Amino acid sequence: MTLHAHLVVTRPAFTLDIALKVAPGEVVALLGPNGAGKTTALRALAGLTAVSGGQITLDGRPLHTLPAERRPIGMVFQDYLLFPHLSALDNVAFGPRCQGVSKAEARRTAAALLDRVGLADRAAARPGRLSGGQAQRVALARALAVRPRLLLLDEPLAALDAHTRLEIRSRLRRHLADFDGATVLVTHDPLDAMVLADRLIVIEDGAIVQQGTPADVARNPRTEYVARLVGLNLYRGPADGARVKIGELLFSTSEHLEGPAFVAFPPAAVALYRTRPDGSPRNLWQARIEGIERHGDNVRVHLDGPITAFADITPAALADLDLTPGQSIWASVKATETHAYPA
Repeated sequence: MTLHAHLVVTRPAFTLDIALKVAPGEVVALLGPNGAGKTTALRALAGLTAVSGGQITLDGRPLHTLPAERRPIGMVFQDYLLFPHLSALDNVAFGPRCQGVSKAEARRTAAALLDRVGLADRAAARPGRLSGGQAQRVALARALAVRPRLLLLDEPLAALDAHTRLEIRSRLRRHLADFDGATVLVTHDPLDAMVLADRLIVIEDGAIVQQGTPADVARNPRTEYVARLVGLNLYRGPADGARVKIGELLFSTSEHLEGPAFVAFPPAAVALYRTRPDGSPRNLWQARIEGIERHGDNVRVHLDGPITAFADITPAALADLDLTPGQSIWASVKATETHAYPA
């Protein structure tokens, strides 16, 4: 059941205008900053937000003309929205019952799905007695119980703590691999997107700015948002062979290009020096330290100057260099540490 959608949602200060195609068995993640239009797109697919234009078809059948309750869609909301007065079993059975399935058959379907998500022993528990991870799995089972051809997930892991998130992310990936319909996932977490999705679609200001496999998007970011998301410094400028002009600097790269190009490199590739280093590093500039913060096991140094950049160094290097905000410093990146590609 291939999903084809052109979604146009117009509001006074915002317009969403994107085109989506999702193949059977494919998981597509919509990624973007807050306010980009990700959840609006998901709600438009579900029929919970009216579209101003465009169309939605699932295997050739128009959905945009159908009310939400008649669309072959299962949805997992960010807060799961389980019925607090019903058991896990009856929460899952609710959808089939609404479709006219007998109570006994609906409960058999629900029991099988709860067993599939590893919660057969929690069938009688109400939502208030479930952990966050268990509630998420009940919500997924409830979405699958209506036998959807399109599965929509809105930040399905956002309500979980870090430890639970790791386990449930792995479980969810296995469940999605078993689903033969189209799946659209909304998330702001790049790790969720990279692990769960076959393809990423990045939305900014209501428009698609980049799409591709997780590996392609991570290696070739095309906006500052995507670069920050995958932890890269990103710049754009005209290329002439193995050099790209970025502001006042002429960056040497390992690739040879002509015309508009991007240059990206990780913060760990930036070397810092108190004084100008001996020799002639290919990419060298003087910068001022704007800030210093912990970043995982390392220290992230914010640099301003002819270009802004992040540099990741070890705590030992920070102590040896005796760095402080406002200080002038030299920074360099080897050409072999850069990655240049057409803009």
